[in-house]
Amino acid sequence: MKNGEWRIIFAICYLLLVICFTGCGEQQATEWEFGQPFPKERIVIGVIHPNEIDSDSLFDQAQYRGTVEMQRKIGLADSQIIRKTNIFTGDPVAAEGAIRDCIAEGANIIIAMSWGYMDTCERLALEFPSVVFAHATGIKFNDRNFTNYSIRLYQGRYLSGIVAGLKTQTNRIGFVAARGKDNSEVTGAVNAFALGVASVNPDAQIYVAVTHSWYDPMGETNAANALIAAGCDVITAHANTPAAQIAAERNRVWAIGYNADMSGEAPDAVITSVVLNWEALYTRFVQSIIDGTFVPRTNLYGIAENAIDITPLNRDLAPQGAEAAVEAARQSIMHDGFNVFGDVLETNDGRYVGEEGKTLSDDVILSGIDWYYRNVVEL
Repeated sequence: MKNGEWRIIFAICYLLLVICFTGCGEQQATEWEFGQPFPKERIVIGVIHPNEIDSDSLFDQAQYRGTVEMQRKIGLADSQIIRKTNIFTGDPVAAEGAIRDCIAEGANIIIAMSWGYMDTCERLALEFPSVVFAHATGIKFNDRNFTNYSIRLYQGRYLSGIVAGLKTQTNRIGFVAARGKDNSEVTGAVNAFALGVASVNPDAQIYVAVTHSWYDPMGETNAANALIAAGCDVITAHANTPAAQIAAERNRVWAIGYNADMSGEAPDAVITSVVLNWEALYTRFVQSIIDGTFVPRTNLYGIAENAIDITPLNRDLAPQGAEAAVEAARQSIMHDGFNVFGDVLETNDGRYVGEEGKTLSDDVILSGIDWYYRNVVEL
């Protein structure tokens, strides 16, 4: 082979090596690193849903809308969102498989939409340090790539309790609960609702019926019917379907919705609904990764961040004075530091929790409420 030919071959090989190393350098430069900005166009988000997004689970519908609105606001293409649906929260093998599939398909952010995915996310975050993991309503995080997020549900529950307390004529209000006192999210929601009721009607009691399931339309219906049979004339629920509110309408009593506006499901019963705006969380979370300001921690957002509120009251059903009372409480939460679980609180078994002049910490609210407020009756 002639010298000129060798020079040409050498030049081609050198050029190929330069292209290869340059390409590798670019890939490494855009691999997520803690504290560094991350290009928006390189983001791929794997979303893990407990149910199908077109099911009648209002929780999944609200979460789905939150991610869609986040995608629109940030400007992500459809190809940058991977969804895995109907991943049972009680099956860690299924959850791990779904998350691994997302990562294999290019996901560098995982949004896992349930407390039940928490331990799986914690473990996989160690295995995949260049993937950011976020799980809903949990309490765990690490110092690099694993965070949690939730909504201050109790703020909306308190406002809806004011409406129920003013509306009831029997002074018996029913609450269908997906979990018992072992679940702080649900128990905290019951207690915040009960505190809202007590703020305007100290004579009213909240009767709780537990279904032991997040998604059980028949169980929620039966629980609501039992509460109505016990004399409750306002029904609400902390569960993922509108079954309890529909049962209220069928029995000609009133209802408070949850997760989303339920006036369409039970228009003759629903006075107002506690609505969750997950977009407020997701947009902040993803934008922080783009900006390089992401910090793993417990992220709680409430009324002030537009993450939760109640819908405008149905004026044909709302009790007199409810709008003014709700607005006064809303302003107090937003501007005066009122956070529902303040001072010393009496439980329904005669104990006392909290401290005078102080509010329960976020950690306690998220995972330490295993008691019911004094006006709560367990059915």
